[in-house]
Amino acid sequence: MTGWSASGPTVPFSPASAAAVCAFAAAWLSVGRGQGPRRTRLLLAGGAVEPEEPLWGRQWERLRRRARPEWLCLPGAVVLAVLADSLLPLAAGVLAVPLVGRWLRARERERAKWRRGDEVVVWCGAVAGELRAGRQPGQALTLAALDTEALGAAEAQVLAAARFGGDVPGALREAAREPGAEGLAGVAACWQVAVDGGAGLAAGLERLEAALRADQEQREELRAQLTGPRTTAVLLALLPVLGLLLGTAMGASPLRVLLHTPAGLGCLAVAGVLEAAGLYWTARITRTGEKR
Repeated sequence: MTGWSASGPTVPFSPASAAAVCAFAAAWLSVGRGQGPRRTRLLLAGGAVEPEEPLWGRQWERLRRRARPEWLCLPGAVVLAVLADSLLPLAAGVLAVPLVGRWLRARERERAKWRRGDEVVVWCGAVAGELRAGRQPGQALTLAALDTEALGAAEAQVLAAARFGGDVPGALREAAREPGAEGLAGVAACWQVAVDGGAGLAAGLERLEAALRADQEQREELRAQLTGPRTTAVLLALLPVLGLLLGTAMGASPLRVLLHTPAGLGCLAVAGVLEAAGLYWTARITRTGEKR
């Protein structure tokens, strides 16, 4: 199939290219799906409806609010599908969206875990400082929790136990079950010892803060040492892409060879398996190193 203009035929436009463009358009338009039914429900319910913006303005605003980084795989896949005249890049892009999203969410959970650990260390120091200033344990715990999120979802339970004489160690152990908040179990132990044996809670929390901070510094140093292997793995993983770009610049048409010939498809399958295995192996090595 060939496109046309006023001066005659233009570049070839195959069914695969048309399917890729249509798929991208459908994904774009689906972002604004449901706007019409919502307006109808508001009108029937007697609610006021503000004047709507132009269609493309609404679509862009909704896309900007709801867009996730993993959806950037689709535009790249559409471009490759059009350039290579094949639906395989589009299918790979669709499959990559949930995989990349899962990887990004795992990274976000890992960062949240590290942030939570930092807040627990700061909170321990804040509680010890309030105790040194003459505050009662329950009041010190409450005041220290105002500026941090170290207690997480169990904050209300812990503060209620501290204020009304409840089981503070039990509430702290419950809060310590969340990722990154494991140090709260040590706070619970210090609190239990201080209540049962009369030991100084401030001194125990200061020692716990020092231990948690030392462990945190050790983990950060280990992560810094693993940055080099991670960067090397990423660069090696991008070398095939660089080879494709160089081949295209030299006029060798590597995408057409890979996607339209049996030998090319076989090489592409083997390369994909080896690439995935290498990335998985590298990620497993780094995760094992972080756990030690």
